[in-house]
Amino acid sequence: MRPVRIGNISGFYGDRLNAAREMLDGGPVDVLCGDYLAELTMLILAKAQAKDPDAGYAKTFLTQMRDVLADCVARGVKVVSNAGGLNPAGLAAAIGDLGTGARVAYVEGDDLRGSLEAIQPAVVGKPVSANAYLGGWGIAEALAAGADVVVTGRVTDASLVVGPAAWWHGWGRDAFDQLAGAVVAGHVIECGPQATGGNYSFLDEVTDRRYPGFPIAEVDADGSSVITKHPGTGGLVSVGTVTAQLLYEIAAPAYLGPDCTTHFDTITLSDDGEHRVRISGVRGSAPPETLKVALNDAGGYRNSMTLVLTGLDIEAKAAHAEALLFDVLGGRDRFAEVDVRLLRFDHPDAASNAEATAHLKVTVKDPDPRVVGRSFSNATMELALGGYAGFHTTTPPSAESAFGVYRPAAVPRSAVTHAVVLPSGERRVVADPPTSVSSAAMLTLDVTDAATTPAGPTRRAPLGRVVGARSGDKGGDANIGVWARTDAAHAWLRRFLTVDRVRELLGPEVADLAIEVHELPNLRALNVVVHGILGDGVASSTRPDPQAKGLGEYLRSRVVDVPEALLDA
Repeated sequence: MRPVRIGNISGFYGDRLNAAREMLDGGPVDVLCGDYLAELTMLILAKAQAKDPDAGYAKTFLTQMRDVLADCVARGVKVVSNAGGLNPAGLAAAIGDLGTGARVAYVEGDDLRGSLEAIQPAVVGKPVSANAYLGGWGIAEALAAGADVVVTGRVTDASLVVGPAAWWHGWGRDAFDQLAGAVVAGHVIECGPQATGGNYSFLDEVTDRRYPGFPIAEVDADGSSVITKHPGTGGLVSVGTVTAQLLYEIAAPAYLGPDCTTHFDTITLSDDGEHRVRISGVRGSAPPETLKVALNDAGGYRNSMTLVLTGLDIEAKAAHAEALLFDVLGGRDRFAEVDVRLLRFDHPDAASNAEATAHLKVTVKDPDPRVVGRSFSNATMELALGGYAGFHTTTPPSAESAFGVYRPAAVPRSAVTHAVVLPSGERRVVADPPTSVSSAAMLTLDVTDAATTPAGPTRRAPLGRVVGARSGDKGGDANIGVWARTDAAHAWLRRFLTVDRVRELLGPEVADLAIEVHELPNLRALNVVVHGILGDGVASSTRPDPQAKGLGEYLRSRVVDVPEALLDA
């Protein structure tokens, strides 16, 4: 049987609406899939559902379906999406109301808000969302039963590819190598144009600077795949762009999932023609006996004000402003949490006023909204005439906003009922795959260098002159995937970028945090995981970059001693 062509139409809630139409009309596809559920999105949907019980799903997906679903049905193109969020049944009903004649199924069972006892002791209070990460078998069963559209709640992002591939090729639940190959393909295309030149470190390689075409995974019967995009679309599909996305938001090389454990240390990438990259050799093993759970708690309320400091004596002005502000407020102890960050953008003898400025960002949190509301932000204005020279703020005083706290957890599979409601209305419980208690073991990791570290003189240069990076959030942690483009550069990188070196280059922010460096020699890569840098997750983080999207590019900007042989290659 030929490969199944699965095209991505969304990488997050709020992505390009036209992607569905562009994917459908741009060339042959068998399945449209879209990812809408980041950890933060579950919190957003929970807030919407609290106001309206019929809400709780990604409405932008419904907008896309109004545009393309009739054509999908006419052409026999299936649609699979996790846009159901906290209300997949509601989204399925809304799709049915579009009047296209599409046969709609939905997957449920991930929402654990009614059975929190199974997740103890991770539960604190009453979470606003509690979702287990389901796999792809509910999707596969729905497609086998004739569904045109399958919407789900919280499945893993890669399940949107695993399910259709398993259905198309008739894989069994123990076909772990094939399933792992589909997981890798799904991981590559789940974030849309990040696989086709978006957010790519080596911008000079992307010669077509139009908005990147969304990616397609052609998944074969043996689990191997080709990543590509429609002809005539912008961006780039290369070994580099695919490598970057493979390293996004991962941890150890043994990538645990609900359907299998995927061993990223077995992936082989190769050119397969213009804008085509082949993924092969992926090995899989049994999944763990538990499922990952994402909990979002109502964390309380927060408010921030940013004070602008200009010119001379920046640190002295910042210290004076901080002391004066909390004196006006009646002390720091009034708040449950205080975070003060001096952000240095200023340059000495700056060529412009803007280049002479730094920011003092003050954030306060508390369970009581009145404590951190206008009473806080209005107090900053008392410094306007009685504070430091040049006082002004980036915004007027603002009201408080609610924030969430993300907590990862695990739950026994026996506590989760993975089910699919078929177009006929039949509700079918989905069987679990075989599991293993030793699924986290690596399979084939071999760190023998294919090249020796270049000898000879070194030169001070940014690390990014010889390596790329892709970073992102993993709950309260951040990962930075770093890869080299040559064997020689990889041989140098894996000796250079130790835990101690990472700590030195990332600076005081990570001084007391746990750091791991995992090797992926098959990708000429290292994966750095920095634990706790994002606190309680993106919705709670006070970092200027709360999702760590720029952390990899910061690491690349650091000037280090690089062998001249690599710089001159």
